[in-house]
Amino acid sequence: MHAIAAAAIATAAVASAVASVAAATSKAAALQAALIGSFSSGKQAHLAGRGGGADFLYELGHSANYNTNVDVGQNIDMIDSLFAGNVLGHKTDIADGSLRAWEFRTYNNIVGDYYVAPAFLEKVAMHMAKNCLADQEAIPKSTKVPLILGVWGPKGCGKTFQTELAFKKMGVEAVVMSAGELESEVAGQPGRLIRERYRKAAELSRVRGKLAALMINDLDAGIGRFGNTQCTVNNQIVVGTLMNICDNPNQVSVHENWREGDYNQRVPIIVTGNDFATLYAPLIRDGRMEKYYWEPTNEEIVAIVHQMYKEDGLSSSDIQTLVDTFRNQTLDFFGAVRASTYDGQIRDWMGGGWSRSRTR
Repeated sequence: MHAIAAAAIATAAVASAVASVAAATSKAAALQAALIGSFSSGKQAHLAGRGGGADFLYELGHSANYNTNVDVGQNIDMIDSLFAGNVLGHKTDIADGSLRAWEFRTYNNIVGDYYVAPAFLEKVAMHMAKNCLADQEAIPKSTKVPLILGVWGPKGCGKTFQTELAFKKMGVEAVVMSAGELESEVAGQPGRLIRERYRKAAELSRVRGKLAALMINDLDAGIGRFGNTQCTVNNQIVVGTLMNICDNPNQVSVHENWREGDYNQRVPIIVTGNDFATLYAPLIRDGRMEKYYWEPTNEEIVAIVHQMYKEDGLSSSDIQTLVDTFRNQTLDFFGAVRASTYDGQIRDWMGGGWSRSRTR
């Protein structure tokens, strides 16, 4: 009798456990159906942080491009010491990402006492100061401060180098882009790159308290309209991106996802070029871009060239004579002349081997 009662109790316990499992399974299925339903629309998926209706492959590629920690598995902390060595330190592998992650230029590589034209330095400093004051709302919002300073003029007059010297003198750390980065085989890539670089410069200014700027060299070579060139989708996207940043410098989207309430610091943009008449007119209009035509005067050329030849023992009057002799030449000509003066010394250094090869 006792055995029969015990068997009945055990059977009831098993039935209760089966019922519990069935109930849990039913709840899990209901929860799964609810989750699938909640993610069925693109709007709800966007609110959940997955981007507007993006599929799995899109999300996988998105995370692979921008969320990969390249430092993991490529330093001495993650691999055997047999393969890392102990001579060059803990970051001996250039592929650890430490070099690729830093895209700012501090201009410490510019060594020497170079001459910065006072008028040029004042223009760059004024542009940086006005944008910093506008970001702090020290200037009324009704006053439209141009975000872009466009430095343009003849070739070889030192637009880029004078800007770099001004940055170094003011302690500005710049994110630098070239015209070659304004085109890509992927539609939209250059525009996204501009937004990324702009936000990185803004983050540098916010976190490290540094003066930061975005510099784009030879803008007209990348997006200018010339007679025999074809306008591409990326040209239009780059122009639209720059115009949008000028109009909303404190709200720059991150990739395809727009985050409401996401504000960044205002970062001045400085571009160089030879002929801004080839650019889209609404981009260079007043209020978006301040145009600065740079063509150094004779006195400025003499001062810059004299500083260039200072180690050669030439006086200011010697440089004045040199500049007057080649009055129509730009600064790059005098730099090339100085470089060519070393040709004879290099030829003598190469010695008899050079002479014998010439006589054969």
